[in-house]
Amino acid sequence: MEIEQDSLEQRLRQRTSRGHPLDTIPVDLEPHGNIPNTPLAASTISFLLGAVFSLGTALFLCGGLAYPLWATYQLGFFLAAWSTFHWSEFAVTAGWNREKCSVDSFLLDNGTTYHIANGSALVEYLITLYLVPSSKTFPYVSQFGLILAIFGQILRTSAMIHASTNFSHSVAFRKRESHKLVTNGVYSWSRHPSYAGFFYWALGTQLVLQNCICFIGFGVVLWRFFYRRTQVEERALVKFFGEDYEVYRRKVSTRIPLIP
Repeated sequence: MEIEQDSLEQRLRQRTSRGHPLDTIPVDLEPHGNIPNTPLAASTISFLLGAVFSLGTALFLCGGLAYPLWATYQLGFFLAAWSTFHWSEFAVTAGWNREKCSVDSFLLDNGTTYHIANGSALVEYLITLYLVPSSKTFPYVSQFGLILAIFGQILRTSAMIHASTNFSHSVAFRKRESHKLVTNGVYSWSRHPSYAGFFYWALGTQLVLQNCICFIGFGVVLWRFFYRRTQVEERALVKFFGEDYEVYRRKVSTRIPLIP
């Protein structure tokens, strides 16, 4: 009996030492703190994103409404794509990279510039829809944008899943024992598939909305950001993996225009 009791107590200690299964406490990474890093916050955000996704998808599938003017299928797709992106960032991190998972994994606390960009996209769409409604009547542009946005989302999500614990939303400057150079799967097609995926996803959403100004603005800003980001990240990767990464870099492109 004593042996069985000791064994039971040992198993209980092991379970409690792992923490609560709903806790999202990242290793070696402090959340920003602007959003509480709690299961309640994560579930509330997921619920709200699900509500936006449901409304957007319903609006898209019904082809928009005759009234009000802004209730178009294009806006519906944009809302559905935006909510899908943020929910999937958290979901994939929680499922395949939990040691880095926190409420920040939703990427909703992604900086003022990001929210200004999305707000500007909505403002441009609504203003041009009201003033020049004929500028939103090119279905093939929206259809191509839809395909591009879906492609970008699949590419980014696949990259995060395939890289698993090697993926991080922030650039790692210290090599951990678990770090491995991933060169197969989607990484055999693009050296930075998560960046390429977001690049095409963002441009696709602007094509769906047929936003001329924001399409150009998104392209320029994202290109500059990812150009600088890849330069910084690749210096760290060369430091981590040496000649192995140099060989890989010569063979595989980023698949982002003008970023070799």
